Amino acid sequence: YGIVATVLMGATALHAVAERPNIVFVLVDDMRWDQLSIAGHPFMKTPNLDRIGQEGAVFTNAFVTTPLCSPSRASYLTGQYPHTHRIINNDRVGLSLISHKLVTFPQLLRRAGYETGFVGKWHMGADDTRRPGFDRWISFVGQGLFLDPVVNVDGIRKQYTGYMTDLLNNWAVDFVAEKRDKPFLLILSHKAVHRPYIPAPRHETLYEGESRPEVATVPGDREGKPALHRDVPPVDMRTIEGVAPEPSEPRYGRGEDYDSIYLDHCRSLAAVDDGVGMLLKALEAQGQLDNTLFIFASDNGFTFGEHGEFNNKRVAYDESIRVPLLMRYPKRIAPGSVRDQLVLNLDLAPTLYDLAGVAAPVPVHGKSLWPVLADETAPLRDGFMAEYFLEKVTPRHGTWHTYRTAEWKYIQYPELTGMDELYDLKADPKEHHNLIDDEAHVSTLGTLQAALDKARTDTNY
Repeated sequence: YGIVATVLMGATALHAVAERPNIVFVLVDDMRWDQLSIAGHPFMKTPNLDRIGQEGAVFTNAFVTTPLCSPSRASYLTGQYPHTHRIINNDRVGLSLISHKLVTFPQLLRRAGYETGFVGKWHMGADDTRRPGFDRWISFVGQGLFLDPVVNVDGIRKQYTGYMTDLLNNWAVDFVAEKRDKPFLLILSHKAVHRPYIPAPRHETLYEGESRPEVATVPGDREGKPALHRDVPPVDMRTIEGVAPEPSEPRYGRGEDYDSIYLDHCRSLAAVDDGVGMLLKALEAQGQLDNTLFIFASDNGFTFGEHGEFNNKRVAYDESIRVPLLMRYPKRIAPGSVRDQLVLNLDLAPTLYDLAGVAAPVPVHGKSLWPVLADETAPLRDGFMAEYFLEKVTPRHGTWHTYRTAEWKYIQYPELTGMDELYDLKADPKEHHNLIDDEAHVSTLGTLQAALDKARTDTNY
């Protein structure tokens, strides 16, 4: 695949590249970190996803810096916080223009000689047209449909018959199977497992007889989170047209009770797992599997009843911001590796820049993961900031900033008085007991507040 790449980014720079593997990045929607059999889920079966972790690395403490589709996806692509790349919400208007101007790792890898492909959900504005940096472009407007979707394939829109996840899997396999004389980058961005959680016909009764894992109800939990249950005015979607999400695809008669929704959420992931298996098989057939960095992640977590929140992701608790992250590349990642450092979606772009010998022409807030992958004891970060910005469609969730370490989490609501939160994650990992008014932790609170202020300053907030 060549040894030296010349990259033009304003000025000319030579980067000696010792290795240029293929890269496959599979991103899913609204999937929690623990919805994998390799992560100990009580009944889900994810053999192909498990294989990535078993033959590579599992990151047990991976997080997104904003638990919302559009901001998180932009942060994966850019390595920047939303307050910098400015994709701060899921609005249908305005974001399309911004997302055409983002400086992303696909752009820079393409300039470094990679053939690049995007297949699936873009979801930064309603525009489904090709974004800079991609040779192959397959996408759709907004959230798209699970059943018989209209898809833009390299500029040609057509209605297809079938199940969206399977269609995307097939296009991704076709891209991987092409003969080429240079390395490739493929991003397979699924709309699954987003609402309305419609499983493939072959998976409609998968996990039948199972139920949603029990969620503990702890006295004082929700009472200690006043930001969640304050009174807010109702939203009239008709007055915010262009901001409100597109109407949802129906569930076609499938149950609306919590167990039905949860099980369909799990069932929808089964077709994603099938697709990962297809990609691994296609790479093996090409003799390229071990020359490919294979990455799997989610754009945010999800609540399934924790803290009284079901079907939610716009909160600062770990159920919302913690995600799965798996990587396989046997040339540099030992099989069965487990890493518990605090890893962020911001780290993907600098990791790929490091691998390809590319220098980013804009500030990048993440860090390369290669030192951590080489040495399980290597330091990465002591803590991190995450952020969420008030959306017109969900006024109940106010703007928040959080600073999380391995042992503590501080949540600040800058526009709400007296509603901040503090959690001792070592003693209370499920974040049930808000200690913000506990005088025993005044010093810890001050340290976390200072760390949050510094994180904002360091990222030019």
